[in-house]
Amino acid sequence: MSEPDCPQKSPYPVQMEAGTYFWCACGKSSKQPFCDGSHKGSEFTPVKVELAEAGKQFWCGCKRSGKGAMCDGTHKTL
Repeated sequence: MSEPDCPQKSPYPVQMEAGTYFWCACGKSSKQPFCDGSHKGSEFTPVKVELAEAGKQFWCGCKRSGKGAMCDGTHKTL
């Protein structure tokens, strides 16, 4: 599998409502950290995230987190 693009080496802190979201896994979306369909034709697919409660989420910006869509600090090692 190829490496995704790295749009930024820090998380995207976003105040979220409860609901379903699709996190961009390829790094090419113009609507970071969310999918805009830019992955089409690649081996990447967006990651579906279900949030049960509203609150601030720290979405991975480097696309290499071990926690999927949520930041785990991996960007600090890039």
